[in-house]
Amino acid sequence: MQDFNRRTALISTVVTLGGLAFAGRAAIAGQVANTSPPFDASKNPNLEKIAPYEPRFGRSKPLVAIVGLNEGTIISDFCIPFGVMARSGVAEVVSVSVTPGPVKMQPLTFQLQTTVDAFDERHPEGADYIFVPAVENDSDPGLLKWIKAQAGKGCTVISICYGAMAVANTGLFDGHRATSHYSNEGFRAKRFPDVKWQKNIRYVADGKVVSSAGVSASMPTSIALVEAIAGPAKAAAVARDVGIDNWSSRHDSDAFQSDPGNAEMPARDAKPGITLGIPVKAGDDEIALALTAESYSRTGNTFAYAVAPAKTPLRLAHGLVVLPDMVAGSAKVDRMLAPLEAHQATRALDIALADIAKIYGPKAAHNVALFMEYPGPIG
Repeated sequence: MQDFNRRTALISTVVTLGGLAFAGRAAIAGQVANTSPPFDASKNPNLEKIAPYEPRFGRSKPLVAIVGLNEGTIISDFCIPFGVMARSGVAEVVSVSVTPGPVKMQPLTFQLQTTVDAFDERHPEGADYIFVPAVENDSDPGLLKWIKAQAGKGCTVISICYGAMAVANTGLFDGHRATSHYSNEGFRAKRFPDVKWQKNIRYVADGKVVSSAGVSASMPTSIALVEAIAGPAKAAAVARDVGIDNWSSRHDSDAFQSDPGNAEMPARDAKPGITLGIPVKAGDDEIALALTAESYSRTGNTFAYAVAPAKTPLRLAHGLVVLPDMVAGSAKVDRMLAPLEAHQATRALDIALADIAKIYGPKAAHNVALFMEYPGPIG
C-alpha cells in the first residue's frame, strides 16, 4: 500500500515519471534525478528477448492469465496486456480476479472472467504466463500466494510497471534482473536489495521472470510475448494493429523525468473536480477505453464515469466486461466525450491528450504524457 500511495502522490503532484512509450516518436527531455543503482541498461547493446514458448500439457496454444486485485488495479496496466494478447489470437487469454466480485480499475469497474480459485480448479497444471499489473496493495496475501503458486508450476511471471513490487514481494525477483517505473528507482533498491534492478530499459526478460517499465511499456512488452509465442512476423502485424512502430527493449527513461516545479495548474477556465462521461458500448476496444479513462484521470481534476445505454454489463471487443456507472440520457456529468474511435488503439491517447491540452492547458497535457510515458503529439 505504501508504494501505491507514493505512486498516487507522484501522479497528483504531476511528473517525476517516465519512459519511452512508443518507438519512433520524438523524445521529451527533462532533468535527471539519478537515485538508481549504478547499472544502466541503456549502455548495454544487447536487446532483451522473452524466451521462445515451449508447449506444455498438450496445449495447442499457451494459457495467459492477467490478474487483477478487486480493491484496486491500474486500468492501463491490466487492459493493455489483455487487449494485445487477446487480439493477437496466439494464446488463450483469461482475466482473473483475486476474489469474487467486481474489480475497481480507477476510474472504471470491470467484472473479470474468473477468480484465482476457479482458475486453479479448471487449470490445476497452471498458466503458461501470468501478467501482474500495478495494484493498490502489493502485499495482498491472496495475490502473492497465487503468483508464487503459478511460478511453482512453471509459468513465466510478467510484471507491469509497479506490479514489479508485488512480484518482488514474493521473492521471485531475488537474484534476477528486473525493472519497474522509474519513479521508484530509489526505494525499490532499498526495499528489495536482492533484486538486480535496472534502469533505462523498457522490459527485462530473465528466464521465467519478465518485468516492464512504467505504463505504456506494457504494450511493447506484450508484443514481445507475442513474438516469443508466434514469431516476429506475427508480432509485427499485431504491433501495426495497435499502432506502435516496434517493441524493442531499448529505452531511455531518464529523458522523461521532469522537474515537479514545472507542473502547471489547470487552465483558469477548467472547472476543478469536473465529472466526465465516457460513452461505452458493447464491442469497444479495451486498450482505447483504458488509455482514454486513465489519461483524463491523471490530470488530477477529472472524475471519469462509464456511460452506457443501460446499467447492464457490457462485453468489450476482446472479452473484458465493463460495468457502466451511469445511463445515457440521465447521466449527471459536466461533460460527455465523443464515442471511442474504432481504429488503432493508441490513437485514443492522442485524441485524449489533444483535448486535455485545450481544457487544462498544454503543460497539463505534457505532464499527463510524461506519466503515461508517451512522447506522441499532444495538440
